[in-house]
Amino acid sequence: MTFKTFAVTSAAAALAITASSAAAQQQPARPATPAPAAAAPQVTHGAAPAGLCVVSPEGVLANSTVGKYVQTRMQQLAAQVNAELQSEGTAIDNEAKQIDAQRASIDQNTFEQRAAAVQVKANAFARKRQQRENELQLTQQKAINRVGEEMEPLIRQAYQAKGCGMLFNRQVIVLANPTTDITPQVVTALNGKITQFTFDRERLDQQATPGAARPAAAPAR
Repeated sequence: MTFKTFAVTSAAAALAITASSAAAQQQPARPATPAPAAAAPQVTHGAAPAGLCVVSPEGVLANSTVGKYVQTRMQQLAAQVNAELQSEGTAIDNEAKQIDAQRASIDQNTFEQRAAAVQVKANAFARKRQQRENELQLTQQKAINRVGEEMEPLIRQAYQAKGCGMLFNRQVIVLANPTTDITPQVVTALNGKITQFTFDRERLDQQATPGAARPAAAPAR
């Protein structure tokens, strides 16, 4: 695994926005009494091993300005998808209920034709919903990859500035002396480098069209 892969793939696992839950119908919130958080036990760390450092790309993504921006933007895109699907799904559901209510007043052939037409719409809606979920997942992945690309050289810089001889991912280390962690330095450097960038929901239907023009890549910053 290369250093760049280490940074990008670690960051890609961090943003907890699932397209499937975002695109699903909104459910009313249920009141709940949160359980009191247990106090973290105090740990006395031994001397930090010379040259050993740890970093948390997930922590950088969660705490940096650009990482928070990506999360907020993804929430906005998910809300747009949810509104689109909810409106269309409600319309199909209402049409199905209307046909069902008319069943006693129309002949069987007419009823079956109308029911079949609604079923075609429902099937198309299900495919559209799945596509929107896939689009959100792809959008999130590309956005996180962009942050990972910006982060990777900063991890290198912090590694060298600290005089590290070995670097571990903080997420796979149970405990570590805080003085070995270069995550705060990377967050600070990333905040000074980039705070946001423009991105919109990926469109899989456009990508699947033969000869469709691909959007130009954003210039490196």
